[in-house]
Amino acid sequence: MGLFDFLSDKGDKKPVAPNTTPADGTTDFFGNSNKDADTTAGETYTVVSGDSLSKIAKNHYGDASKWHQIYDANKAVVGSNPDLIEVGQILTLPKL
Repeated sequence: MGLFDFLSDKGDKKPVAPNTTPADGTTDFFGNSNKDADTTAGETYTVVSGDSLSKIAKNHYGDASKWHQIYDANKAVVGSNPDLIEVGQILTLPKL
């Protein structure tokens, strides 16, 4: 449909219907659901002196072996070595 199609008087054309998707944050601009991102995001934790991923997992989840989930959610922050977390880093603790 071109610009001049709107200028012609053909009474059968109707305007595009507005998007009726709720604006409650359940979809992104393209209509994709981002509900999963909300449920897996969890809370944040700021690393303090003496912390390790296993200590954080033990305190938060009650199981030190769940440190892998914390690492997987924070690879961009932690880097390639999960043993080298730094004081002040803000980690996302995913919901399990």
